[in-house]
Amino acid sequence: MKSSSLRTPLLCLGLLSLAACGKGKDQGPPQMPPPEVGVVKVQPQTEPLHKSLVGRLSPYRSADVRARVSGLLLKRAYTEGSDVKQGQLMFQIDPAPYKAALNANLAVLASAQATYANAHVVAERDRALAPKGYISRAQLDADEAAERSAAASVKQAEADVQSARVNLSYTDVVSPIDGRSGQQQVTEGAIVGNGTADSGASSTLLTTVDQLDPLYVNFTMSVSDLDQLRRAQTAGNVTLTEQNKATVAVTLPDGSVYGQQGTLDFSDAAVNPATGAVNLRAKLPNPDRTLLPGQYVTINANLGEQHNVFLVPQAALLRDTAGAYTMVVGADGKVVRKNVTADDTSGSNWVVTSGLHAGDQVIVSGLQRVKEGAPAKASPWQPDQAAPGAAKPGAAQGAGKPANGQ
Repeated sequence: MKSSSLRTPLLCLGLLSLAACGKGKDQGPPQMPPPEVGVVKVQPQTEPLHKSLVGRLSPYRSADVRARVSGLLLKRAYTEGSDVKQGQLMFQIDPAPYKAALNANLAVLASAQATYANAHVVAERDRALAPKGYISRAQLDADEAAERSAAASVKQAEADVQSARVNLSYTDVVSPIDGRSGQQQVTEGAIVGNGTADSGASSTLLTTVDQLDPLYVNFTMSVSDLDQLRRAQTAGNVTLTEQNKATVAVTLPDGSVYGQQGTLDFSDAAVNPATGAVNLRAKLPNPDRTLLPGQYVTINANLGEQHNVFLVPQAALLRDTAGAYTMVVGADGKVVRKNVTADDTSGSNWVVTSGLHAGDQVIVSGLQRVKEGAPAKASPWQPDQAAPGAAKPGAAQGAGKPANGQ
């Protein structure tokens, strides 16, 4: 009887313990709280429209210094690489043959003038005698014809003298513009030629002179980019600056920013068939002559303003095979992926032109802990702020040390 009375309480205790175990299995492990993330609430705004392009510098003016008459090159009268003024003597070609030609033409002119003087005296006398019948009309006509021929010969001789003076002046080769002189192409003692005279088709190149202040920055923009800007302007999303007001900032090859800004002064009306792009040009001040023609530089062209764009910190923009995207904490507290268009930057931010809406909470810090569709706890993000919930530097090390420091 005792054994049956003891068996009943033990059975009840076993059943209670099994019920308790089953109840614990149904509850499962405790739920983790949603991760904390730092977010920025974006709003549409207006930003400058910048385009980063590569340009090449070229002289504002470049002039070839060529031989305009043939002869022996006697001397170079300038220092290579120095600044020269317009009209400054640079080379001298042997003037002796041209002086002789000028003297010969002067002699021909003197002879023609003497011939005209004699013919004029005879014609004047005949014009006085003809009315009195002392000479025939035929004689008067012949003498006046001789006078006119002599006058024409004088004109011809005067033109030959002028041409000889011009050729003699060309023996002094001067700079056509103000600028910096180039390297001498022909040495003293060489025979230089004018080819086809002033056309310069085969004339000898002696040197070049380049005007270095200001300089031109030549660059190109693809037709697709231009069409996109024009469509955006038509839609009201972009306001383009007038050509002579658009500015250009230059970054030098060493990464430094040039201290002077340029101004866009030319946009070609046709597409270059070789590149499929439109040629553009800006004028850039170069008062210290620190920039040289031929340099490649990076330019940041300010072409106008973009409207209704969003500035997103660079850390918030991600990219994969599908393109650029951001992670956003939605109104329901869950993480949503939003594909965006972001081709330009402004300072430390990406300029997002599509894909976001006003008031979106874009995740900047804590991205590695979130998952699309999962909840997240949003808190305002500040630059240089650690991710919410992250351990402070050194905290983990301090936690692992014993109280006695051993």
